[in-house]
Amino acid sequence: MKMIRLVAAVAALLTTSCTSNMATGPAAAPPPEAAATPRAAVQETEPFVIAANPLAAKAGQDVLKRGGSAIDAAIAVQAMLSLVEPQSSGLGGGAFLTYLDGASGKLTIYDGRETAPAQASPSMFLGPDGKPLGYREAVTSGRATGVPGAVAMLAMVHAEHGALDWSSLFSAAERTAEEGFVISPRLGRFLGIAFPQLGTPDATAYFADADGERKTTGDRLKNPEYADFVRRLAANGPGALYGGSTAAKIVAKTRAAPLEGRMTMADLAGYKPVKREALCNPYRVYLVCVPPPPSSGVALLQLLAMLEKTDIATRGPEDAQAWFLFAEASRLMYADRDQYIGDPAFASIPVQGLLEPAYVASRAALIGESAASSPPEAGTPRGAVLAAADKTLEPAGTSHFIVRDAQGNVVSITTTVESIFGSGRMVDGFFLNNQLTDFSFSPVDDNGRPAANAVAPGKRPRSSMTPTILLDSDGKFAGAIGSAGGNSILAYVAKSLVGAIDWDLSMQEALALPNLVARGSRFGGELDKFAPGVADGLAARGVDLKPGQGEDSGVHAVIIRDGRVDGGYDPRREGVVLVGTGE
Repeated sequence: MKMIRLVAAVAALLTTSCTSNMATGPAAAPPPEAAATPRAAVQETEPFVIAANPLAAKAGQDVLKRGGSAIDAAIAVQAMLSLVEPQSSGLGGGAFLTYLDGASGKLTIYDGRETAPAQASPSMFLGPDGKPLGYREAVTSGRATGVPGAVAMLAMVHAEHGALDWSSLFSAAERTAEEGFVISPRLGRFLGIAFPQLGTPDATAYFADADGERKTTGDRLKNPEYADFVRRLAANGPGALYGGSTAAKIVAKTRAAPLEGRMTMADLAGYKPVKREALCNPYRVYLVCVPPPPSSGVALLQLLAMLEKTDIATRGPEDAQAWFLFAEASRLMYADRDQYIGDPAFASIPVQGLLEPAYVASRAALIGESAASSPPEAGTPRGAVLAAADKTLEPAGTSHFIVRDAQGNVVSITTTVESIFGSGRMVDGFFLNNQLTDFSFSPVDDNGRPAANAVAPGKRPRSSMTPTILLDSDGKFAGAIGSAGGNSILAYVAKSLVGAIDWDLSMQEALALPNLVARGSRFGGELDKFAPGVADGLAARGVDLKPGQGEDSGVHAVIIRDGRVDGGYDPRREGVVLVGTGE
C-alpha cells in the first residue's frame, strides 16, 4: 500500500500552512486544577522523560545520566512500568513506537503489536451456540493472549539506536522488584475494583498480604520472580522471553482452562516486530506523524483534518459549540475507523482515501446544527472495500511515555497489556496480555461480509494506540503526544492537541481539559470538569453527556514553544515530567 510520504507532507505544510499564523481562541480561563500547574520551561536541547509513574520516569532519567540514548532510557522505563503499573502495560504485552533520529531527522515506526497464534481461527471467540463470547468470559481466557511483541520490538530499536549495553538497562527494575515498592494510590484504587482479572488465581496470590487479604495503597509489594526474570532478560536478551523456560510457561499458561488458547513455542520463537513508514498529515502549522495501520493513527489525522474545516480554533474550552464540533467530528471519525482499520497484511485499508481533502470535506460537511439522532454511518473513501460493521470490544488500558536524549533522539511509545491487568494470568512475575480481544468477536455479518478486524493466524489486531510526533515547517521536532484509554485514545489525544494548538493553552492545561468521547450513539464526558453552561449547551444541541467509563485518559505530551519545551502529564494519573539528567 502506498503511504503518504513524509517528504510530500512536509512540502505541503511549507506551501500551505506556514504562511498563516497559528489560530488561537479567546483567552478563556483554564479549569481550576490546570491553572495551578506551572508550565515546564527548559532549553530545547535538554533531555526529558515523561511517564505515568515517578519510579519509571526516574529509571529512564538515570539511564540518560549515564549517557544512554532515548531508546536505552525507554527500555528502563518499560521494565519499571511492568512492575509498578501492571494494570496498564508490561513485558507480556505489545507496543507501538515512533522514533525520531536526532541527527538525520528520519522518522521510523516500530510495530510491536501482538499477533494471533498460527492455530488461531476466525471463530475462536464464538461460543458453542455460534454467538460471541461475553467479554468477562473471554478476557481471562487462555485464548485472549496474543504473542507478546514489546520486548522484541524494543530489542530491535536498541540494536539500531542504543548507546549502552542491553544488559545495563534493567538494574532499577530488578532492584525495585527485589526490595519491593509502595503501592501507589492509583494501583491501590484498581486493586479495590472487582475486575475479573483480579479474581484469577495468579492475581489473587500476587496481591495477597500475609493474612490472605488483598493489598492496597501504602502496602509494600515485592516481586522476586520478576527480579529473576529481568535479570535473565538483561543477560540473555529477548530470547529469555521468546524461548526457554519463560516461553514454555507462557504456552502452558495460555493453554490452561478455561477456554484454553492455541499458542505454541513456535509462535513465540517466530515473532517478528515490523518497521513501518510514518503516516503524516498537516494540522495548522505542524506536521502530525503517527503509525499506520494496524494502529488507528490515520483516524486521528482524519479527525484533526475535519476539525480544521470548522471554526473550533476561534472558540475555546468554555464554548459549548466548540465541544459540539469536537463531538460530531469524533463520531464521524469513529464510524470510518471502526469500519475500515485493521491489519494491512490481511485487509485493504483505504488510508489515502480517508485523508483526501475532498473526502474529509464531505465528512465535515455532515456536521449540522445539532447532533444526528442516529449514529453516523461510515463513508465510502476511495479504495474502500465493503466490510462488515465492526463489533470489536476495546476496553481502556495502556500507558504512554516520551523520552528525548541529549542528541535530540525522541521516543514516543504507547504500550499495553490491553485491559486492566491483561488476562489476569501471570508468568515469571508479569501479566500476560489479553490483546486478542481487540479483534472483532464476530468474523462476519449476517450477509457473510468479513470484518476488517476479524481474527486470523498471525494477524495483528487493530489498535487505537497512536504514539505521535509533531514536526515544524522545517521538519524539526516540535512535540510528541500519546495516551492510554482503549478506543478513547483518539479523542483524548485530539482534545489535547486542540487545547494546546488551537486554544493556546499550556500543555498541562490542555491535558487537564475535560475528556469528551463521542462514538456511535454514546456521548461520554467528565461532567464535573466542564465550564459552567457547557453541558447544558451541549444538551441543547442534542449531545447528552454521560459519565465516562474505563481507565480514564493517560495523555503525556510536549510541544516546543519559542524554543522552549512545554511538557505535561495527565493529572488523572501519577505521571511526572523530568527534565535534564538530574545532575
